[in-house]
Amino acid sequence: MAITSGRNFWCLCSSILLVATPPAAAETKLFESVQVTPAGEYTFGIEGPAADLDGNLFVVNFGRPGTIGRLPVGGTASELFTVLPEGSVGNAIRFDRIGTMFIADYKKHNIFAIPKGTAVPAVWFHSDEMNQPNDITIARDGTIYASDPNWKGREGYIWRIAKGTDGRVQGQVMSAPRAMGTTNGIDLSPDGKTLYVGESSSGQIWSYGIRGNDLVDAKLVKSFQPDTIDGLRTDVTGRLYVARILKGAIALMKPNGVVEREIALRAKEPTNLAFGGGDGKSVFVTQRQGGFIESFRTDQPGREHCLQRGRC
Repeated sequence: MAITSGRNFWCLCSSILLVATPPAAAETKLFESVQVTPAGEYTFGIEGPAADLDGNLFVVNFGRPGTIGRLPVGGTASELFTVLPEGSVGNAIRFDRIGTMFIADYKKHNIFAIPKGTAVPAVWFHSDEMNQPNDITIARDGTIYASDPNWKGREGYIWRIAKGTDGRVQGQVMSAPRAMGTTNGIDLSPDGKTLYVGESSSGQIWSYGIRGNDLVDAKLVKSFQPDTIDGLRTDVTGRLYVARILKGAIALMKPNGVVEREIALRAKEPTNLAFGGGDGKSVFVTQRQGGFIESFRTDQPGREHCLQRGRC
């Protein structure tokens, strides 16, 4: 979730930004970002991008809170995909290996599921014990890991949500070897053995081994300035792409924390990112400043692109 100085509010951004050349023209050069959609399409809460198997991109809060927009393959403008139940507001979207869309509803403490080929959300998991499900990532076996920050208390947790042996969906807070800050961006390594968690309050990214419901072997991967990181994703080589909110860049770094490059963006407030396109090498970035989507090409496909095709 983007940093909002402790306040929850929404607005349609009124900044006027020129729409750049569609992403196809950017494919000739790597790591050069271009604006894809018009300014103001999404609210201040633009977040949670995710691409399906067909290459359509889905983003939360299209036009108003509680909606999900869809950017068709090769498109330069989004369209309404679905509306969440009254009072629910999405913050993250992910797809599993069979094409089910999962949405984290931070307002009502739900994880919604939308089966492939439909647009009707149904509650897949709910817990009043959550502060909020913020960002989520999905493992090969369908297990969901959800960050759960307490922004006011500047602390957070990780939830593990999965079907039990009786077929019922169960969720619980994972035990951890250290007290966490405001848990935000989250993703898995390509082999599914390591969970990366960004903590916005400290600006730190940590890695953990996964042992059932326990997080183990905590390692500090990288320290950025406090309150300057948001969503993160991994590619098939294990590199991390980190949204540097307020810095106007995506940090591309190795699993050991060495930053390979910083990818300059068109606006200064990236909230999250997702891999898409036919080869999984197009990175789409949600921009809070201006309420639009931008995109750049990279040299490796994303982990989720690989996962959805049964290769990871």
